[in-house]
Amino acid sequence: MITDSSYGQILPFPQPVTFGRPALTDVLCAKTGDAGAISIVLAELGQSDQPIVWVQDYPARRENGQLYAAGLRSFQVTQPILRITVSHPRDVLWAMEEAATCAGLSAVIGEVHGAPNVLSFTATKRLAMRAEVSGIPLYLIRSGDPGVLSAARARWRVASLPSQPNPHDPNAPGKAQWDLDLFRARGREPGRWVAQYDTQATRAADRLGLVPRSDLRALETGDQRVSDRTGQ
Repeated sequence: MITDSSYGQILPFPQPVTFGRPALTDVLCAKTGDAGAISIVLAELGQSDQPIVWVQDYPARRENGQLYAAGLRSFQVTQPILRITVSHPRDVLWAMEEAATCAGLSAVIGEVHGAPNVLSFTATKRLAMRAEVSGIPLYLIRSGDPGVLSAARARWRVASLPSQPNPHDPNAPGKAQWDLDLFRARGREPGRWVAQYDTQATRAADRLGLVPRSDLRALETGDQRVSDRTGQ
């Protein structure tokens, strides 16, 4: 079992975002325009010949932009991506549910901005059940969402961190880092890590190195969230 007692040791944590079987995964990013959530999903996809369906509503496209081909290659994502832009978040949910019935896909990804009412527990329950029946992983990227109720099997909060120092040029960015917080999950203990992406790793399960953030982790006491000694 992964614990938070290593204080900086990089732990082997295969398949950090998925759970060994296809499921619906929520990836939340509170700050508009922060590409951390998309980066974590891309890091998890892995190489495949099967295409990806990526559905985005107009608010998400306006606030977060579109996919960038060179950026996809840096995450070793080479499979075809079928991009769909829709006007309303309800259309994102519908397109994801329909796409999940296609056996020839490697993943279905949806992007919405904010916390629209249509993104209800019932709607996400339908997606979660469809992912488990079809065997296709579904990712729902939710920018500007504080974390409203969802039936996703795993729920992550992601935020970009300053990059590591560049060993060759102190004025250039180094390896990317993200604050990765698993705040709700089925079958796995919550935790918080600094995620670092290894561009040299050949397997998707080895690409994300995770450093526990024990000093930042909040404690849960009953229904009350108690801040730790950092005061955050």
